[in-house]
Amino acid sequence: MERKTPASELRNRMERFRLRMDAENPSWELAAIFGRTNQFYLTGTMQDGVLLIPRDGEGVLWVRRSLERALDESHFPDIRPMKSFRDAAAVMGATPGTVHVETEMVPLALLERFRKHFPIRETRSLDAQAAKVRSVKSAYELAILEEAGRIHRHVLEDAVPAMLREGMSEAELGGEVFSHLVREGHHGIARFGMFGTEMILGQLGFGESSIYPTGFDGPGGCLGAAPGAPVLGSHDRKLGTGDLVFVDCACGVQGYHTDKTMTYMFGRPLPEEAIEAHRRCVDVQNKAASMLRPGIAPSEVYATILDGLEPGFLENFMGFGERRVQFLGHGVGLQVDEMPVIARGFDEPLEEGMVIALEPKKGIAGVGMVGIENTFVVGRGGGRCITGTNPGMIPVY
Repeated sequence: MERKTPASELRNRMERFRLRMDAENPSWELAAIFGRTNQFYLTGTMQDGVLLIPRDGEGVLWVRRSLERALDESHFPDIRPMKSFRDAAAVMGATPGTVHVETEMVPLALLERFRKHFPIRETRSLDAQAAKVRSVKSAYELAILEEAGRIHRHVLEDAVPAMLREGMSEAELGGEVFSHLVREGHHGIARFGMFGTEMILGQLGFGESSIYPTGFDGPGGCLGAAPGAPVLGSHDRKLGTGDLVFVDCACGVQGYHTDKTMTYMFGRPLPEEAIEAHRRCVDVQNKAASMLRPGIAPSEVYATILDGLEPGFLENFMGFGERRVQFLGHGVGLQVDEMPVIARGFDEPLEEGMVIALEPKKGIAGVGMVGIENTFVVGRGGGRCITGTNPGMIPVY
């Protein structure tokens, strides 16, 4: 698979970004892209630097380090070296009054260093505009995501059952799943846009570890290795007969992610209540997937699904106790948590080529988190799954 993003792909992305900015910020003057993810999307490389896009001129990627690498791996037409923002400001000339930046992730100290040489009067956000442009995937991007989905399906559906053994710890399983994913071609990181989110693999747990409270905005839980590193899995929680095994993780290729959750019954079947709740979650996923068509609003998908569920099932649906999330799915791509979100308030219609992870789940006291997650491509016939069709709750006896 070609490692360099094609020049035609970069040109198309830049054009769509400019059109979105023109439509939603008609008076914009300068966009300054500091975030590595958006830099990669628009230039094909992620370096220490800034991508400056003037409204009335061509964009320039100014690189502090590494210029050599940027030139080697990018087809972006204008990449220049800088020692500091002073170099870029000297070439830019007159400073615009307003600059649009990624306000969700640019540190204040970095912005102040930039303003020292670009004495702009006002900063505004371009977060939503960049996210909306990235939400619609091209054929080139979909081909990469298909490969990530192929690896994801194989590892979680075919390989994980053979990894499970009595007495292993959650951390051991996490390490084995991660290693297997990397051997198959996973790029080795689960990248999120959510501020302060750190994940090696995803969320993984045995039994009620999968409903343990976390600061992560998702329905599942994860005990983790320690309070200072609530990731991967516990070294102390061991796998025993009758445990639910919950694995919710990302898989990525060339920066692009899919998202998938599989559950397993180890040693003997789970209580029938848990199995039935899981089946209902799979039904919810399939119904929601059938609605992922161009022109329908994410909020309509969410309302249709939630309004069709009885109060008893809604208890502990999409979480456990008071820790329920208010969404059913989310976009995925260069980050695991992208636009659009299948939730109330997201009223802009879906478009063909959007990629969405649906994750209906339900916490069961004494058992853990049942349910499923798969990644779908929005299409005229509904969502097309790219991460497999196994319904989960795989028996490992």
